Amino acid sequence: MPSRRRLRWAALPMGVVAALVLAGCSATELNGFLPGFVEGGPAATNQTERVSGLWVTSWVVLLAVGLITWGLMGWALVAYRRRRGQTGLPVQLRYNMPIEILYTVIPLILVLGLFFFTAKDQTAIETKWDDPDVEITAIAKQWAWDFQYDGTEEDNSDAVWTMGVQADPDEAGDIDRSKLPTLVLPVDQKVTIDLQSRDVIHSFWIIDFLYKKDMYIGKDNSWSFIPTRVGEYDGKCAELCGEYHSMMLFNVKVVEQAEYDAYLDSLREQGNTGDISDAYDRLSNLPGNGASTHPEEEE
Repeated sequence: MPSRRRLRWAALPMGVVAALVLAGCSATELNGFLPGFVEGGPAATNQTERVSGLWVTSWVVLLAVGLITWGLMGWALVAYRRRRGQTGLPVQLRYNMPIEILYTVIPLILVLGLFFFTAKDQTAIETKWDDPDVEITAIAKQWAWDFQYDGTEEDNSDAVWTMGVQADPDEAGDIDRSKLPTLVLPVDQKVTIDLQSRDVIHSFWIIDFLYKKDMYIGKDNSWSFIPTRVGEYDGKCAELCGEYHSMMLFNVKVVEQAEYDAYLDSLREQGNTGDISDAYDRLSNLPGNGASTHPEEEE
């Protein structure tokens, strides 16, 4: 058996090699090849690294379990192979209590551990700001998006908005992204996005932000986060919602506060003011009882 000193000297170069390999990795590689990261810059949001950390840790644990399992399988194939001259079946065992306890307890620990850390991170991500700097309502519709930047008045009459149309590819299948609905967010500000649907179930997904939220009929959702890097990002619906689901795209622009304020002023100058959360709503009946949400329609 090698001495502990020899083992330490053997482990030292392995640690140095591992450190050098990790030091040579890009930000994307260190975060499991997920989007939302750039070299020398912050992650896309305050939550992005939390999601990537859960992703990478889960894969490390699963790969370790896989390597141990494959190693034991290979060892068993070699150690218990049929030797020359052997005949018949090997000795059969009905059970081995320590091994059965082992392969019951270890998977249980792994499942409970993954559940704990997932629930912990999800709870943190799902926490809603008590007093956000910016509150926006994203409204999904077949097959585009409306974005309303909520105001401070009780009736939300000082809100401003944009209404979008679905993507329209040309003959080559290319899409002019400048014509897509655009959600503008201020950098380093607490943002809450309230999610609503005008018709069927949709899902709000900003790819680089590494999170998506479903938009249910009759149950509004919300998502709170802080955009931390100025830039442009892609968004889309992540729930199959009909014939042109793949065309339900949008842009996201994270800008400085001054540019954000100027953008809202430009919407006011265009006359895009007032609350549009119920405009063009196709959900004409309350769930379950057939009662109209618009009494004037019954007159």
